[in-house]
Amino acid sequence: MTTLTHRARRTEVGKNSEKKVESEDDMNQDRNQDNEDTGDSKDIRLTLMEEVLLLGLKDKEGYTSFWNDCISSGLRGGILIELAMRGRIYLELPTMRKQRLLDRKVLLKSDSPTGDVLLDETLKPIKATEPTETVQTWVELLTGETGNPFKLQYQLRNVRERIAKNLVEKGILTTEKQNFLLLDMTTHPSVLERWVNDPQRMDKRTLALLVLAHSSDVLENVFSSLTDDKHDMAMNRAKDLVELDPEVEGTKHGATEMIWAVLAAFNKL
Repeated sequence: MTTLTHRARRTEVGKNSEKKVESEDDMNQDRNQDNEDTGDSKDIRLTLMEEVLLLGLKDKEGYTSFWNDCISSGLRGGILIELAMRGRIYLELPTMRKQRLLDRKVLLKSDSPTGDVLLDETLKPIKATEPTETVQTWVELLTGETGNPFKLQYQLRNVRERIAKNLVEKGILTTEKQNFLLLDMTTHPSVLERWVNDPQRMDKRTLALLVLAHSSDVLENVFSSLTDDKHDMAMNRAKDLVELDPEVEGTKHGATEMIWAVLAAFNKL
């Protein structure tokens, strides 16, 4: 069986999830929620979907657990958050009838290519769909779990394999038959010594990654090497984060609505 192996050379993986926590705390509070990133800078080495997949790779086998039924929706939710952070989509403004995050529709802001095949492939149906759909509906459509047979064509297929291929092309992974080495992600500092209690002060990509990783059921894989006390602390902090009320957190100043909307959708699935 062909598995994925982390390349021996040291990479910059994890910059998105740890390095910017301290330097961007204040700046993130004032950033407009519809403009999380100015574009598609090459400085963003990995997408959220790629980071979630890396976190879920098994140490020896080199692939995600066959028993993990959560990662598929987690990866699709990551696509929506990534598109919002790149300024391609956003949630419609709340109205008297549509206050809840789950009631508000996903709207297209820009259909300019991102340079990522999965992101661009997702933009096409979002642009073409009338009437517009909610975050929860898009997660269901993209995973193929919709009850509408006329919208099965919106399902994104072979997502894990395509993300893995992207990681190989970026030089993060290589294909080998054995000797998989677990990627040395820098998520541990983000939930231990550099933990930020207020999610509004947390780096937005770190916040998104924790929400997606927990919902994708890959955090246990990430924290398995920690001592018992640190493992419990990390898991409890992640649990406390995702158990916050998305509706409340999404209304706070500086909040990234799409992250909380995706969490709310996961809670309903």
